Amino acid sequence: MKIGVPKEIKPQETRIGLTPDSVKSLVSNSHEVLIENNGGFEAGFDNDQYKSAGAKIVQKAEDIFNDAEIIVKVKEPLSNEVKMIRENQIVFTYLHLAAAKELTKGLIDTKSICIAYETVTDDNGRLPLLAPMSAVAGRMSVQAGAHCLEKNQKGRGLLLGGAPGVECGTVVILGGGVVGENAAIIATGMKAKVHIVDKSEARLKQLTKIFGDKIIPQQSDKTDLNKLIAEADLLVGGVLIPGAEAPKLVTKDMLKLMKRGSVIVDVAIDQGGCVETSKPTTHAEPTYIVDDVVHYCVANMPGGVPRTSTLALNKATLPFLLNIANKGYKKALTNDKNFLAGLNIYNGQVTYKAVADAFGYDFMNPNMIFK
Repeated sequence: MKIGVPKEIKPQETRIGLTPDSVKSLVSNSHEVLIENNGGFEAGFDNDQYKSAGAKIVQKAEDIFNDAEIIVKVKEPLSNEVKMIRENQIVFTYLHLAAAKELTKGLIDTKSICIAYETVTDDNGRLPLLAPMSAVAGRMSVQAGAHCLEKNQKGRGLLLGGAPGVECGTVVILGGGVVGENAAIIATGMKAKVHIVDKSEARLKQLTKIFGDKIIPQQSDKTDLNKLIAEADLLVGGVLIPGAEAPKLVTKDMLKLMKRGSVIVDVAIDQGGCVETSKPTTHAEPTYIVDDVVHYCVANMPGGVPRTSTLALNKATLPFLLNIANKGYKKALTNDKNFLAGLNIYNGQVTYKAVADAFGYDFMNPNMIFK
C-alpha cells in the first residue's frame, strides 16, 4: 500500500506523522512511503534519515495527496488539504470534529475514509492514541502556566513552588484523566499546592495512591467550584468527553472570582475548551487576557516539543497503521471494534455519534457499514 506523509501546515506545527523508524517498519512490510520534502526537519528527522529508512522524498504535498492511498498526519487537515483529499482515500490523523463544523462538512464532501486518533479505544474504554499527546500536553500545561504567572507575561508575578519562607502557589486541575495526572506530576514536582477535581471517586482514589498527600482530591459533585477557582493561581482544564465538545465548566461570570493575574491553561481547547472564555491560540501568540486573567489556549500544545511528541505518538499509532496497510481498512476495522471506534466519516456519512449530534447529521452506525 502507498502511504503519504505531508508536511504539517498548521501554524507552528512541526510534528510529523511518521518517524524514520516507523517508515522502516512499513517498508519492511512491503509498503511504499512518501514523505514531503523536509517534513520532519523541525522535529529532528532529516530527508537522509527517511531515505535510509526506504522512503521516497516528494517535493509537493499535492503529489502526496494525489498518489497515496493513506494520508498520515498529526493535525486535522486545513482547508487547502481538504481540497486535495480524494474519494475513498484514507485519512489517519487527529480530527477533533465535534468542535469543527466546517471541517466536518468538508470531509463529508470528499467521500473519504476518516479515522480519528482521538476516538480509537481499548478494551478498558481508554483512548490509546490520544493518551501520548494528552500526557505531553498535561506536563506542558503546568510548565506553560508557571511561565505565564511571571509578571513580564502579565501574570501575578508568582513562583508556583514558592520560596523559603514564602507560601507556594495553588494549582487547580479540572479532570483527573491522562492530562490531569500528568499536570499533577509537574505541579507536585514544583511543590505547588495541587487540587484535582474529577467526577469519579474511584479515579480520585487511584490518583491519591499515586501522589499521596501531595494532592487534594475533590469530587466534582461535592465541591464548591466557585470557591476553588477563587483560590487558584493556575487553573488547568483537562476535561474530556471522547469525541464530543468539552463541557463549559467555568463560565464567564465565574472568571470574575479569580485573582488578578491568575492563569488558565485550557488543554481541552481542541474540543472547544472547558472555559467559556477560551478561544484557540497559537505558539506564536499563546495568551490573551479576559477580566485580568491570563488565558493560554494553544490548540496544538505538543507541537511545541515536536521531537518528543512525534516519537511518543508513533509508538501508539504505528501498530494501527500497519494493520490498515497489511490487511486493508475494511478487515482492519471490522476485526477490531476498538479501532472501528476511530472511524468518524465514511464515504460522505458521519459514523461517530457525538459528531453527528453536534451538527445535526444523520448518524450511520459503523457496525452496519461492512455487514
